[in-house]
Amino acid sequence: MSTESTRIHNIGYRNYEGPRLGRSYARRSLFSQSLRGAYGLGRSAKSKVLPMILFAVMCLPAAIMVAVAVATKADDLPVDYTRYAIVLQAVISLFLAAQAPQTVSRDLRFKTVPLYFSRPIERGDYVLAKFAAMSCALFVLTAAPLLVLYVGALLAKLDFADQTAGFAQGLVSVAVLCLLFSGIALIISAVTPRRGFGIAAVIAVLTITYGAVSTVQAIAFEQGSSGAIAWLGLFSPITLVDGVQTAFLGATSAFPGGEGPSSGVGVVYVVVVLGLIAGCYGALMRRYRKVGL
Repeated sequence: MSTESTRIHNIGYRNYEGPRLGRSYARRSLFSQSLRGAYGLGRSAKSKVLPMILFAVMCLPAAIMVAVAVATKADDLPVDYTRYAIVLQAVISLFLAAQAPQTVSRDLRFKTVPLYFSRPIERGDYVLAKFAAMSCALFVLTAAPLLVLYVGALLAKLDFADQTAGFAQGLVSVAVLCLLFSGIALIISAVTPRRGFGIAAVIAVLTITYGAVSTVQAIAFEQGSSGAIAWLGLFSPITLVDGVQTAFLGATSAFPGGEGPSSGVGVVYVVVVLGLIAGCYGALMRRYRKVGL
């Protein structure tokens, strides 16, 4: 090659001298992106349809109850704060089945997990951000109708102290539900990169277990084995939440005959719930040690 054809080009590569936001910023960004994605924000219009419809379905009964309470000048709300999520558990299951796989399965399917770990973020940060985002998204879904009920109760001039205490108990109840259900849904969804399989598996675990436990509880009640009803509630996520709020939050049990757990058995419920939450989180950590590399 002649010296006349030789050229040296300065293409402007420079060392980055700006601020390095670091690991905590990356973790917060992943949390924010995952939380927004659970409601389709920042995604296509089609992605917003189902979560927004489910959000409206969760809030609509609360609005109707409030309107009835105000119009009839009722002395109390038709449904307790702690009972609302139990009554609408099907909507909660559909939301989780739709959004939990979207939260984790897409990264596995399209093999984008290594891109996250190429930044200053570790596997623990990824799991924490995804778990927190899914729990917060579910908390928004379940707490919003409770807020509607609370505001409506105050507008209906119901007793302020009673309504505030009930509202606080309801928030504690749905917080436990959100952590437990999110952990179960995320670990199921993280097992397979196929979103369809994840959706079916989440629905099956949340609904079939409840149906099976409720059926066996009903049989035990009919046969006079009331003592077994509370123990059977340990085998379904929704009955676990029901048992915890019955034992410690003053809720009325949905178990057959209202045979909820006592405070002593309720301690077992709390231990199982905490164990499941910790177990799901630990299983997610173990899962993400094996993917992406």
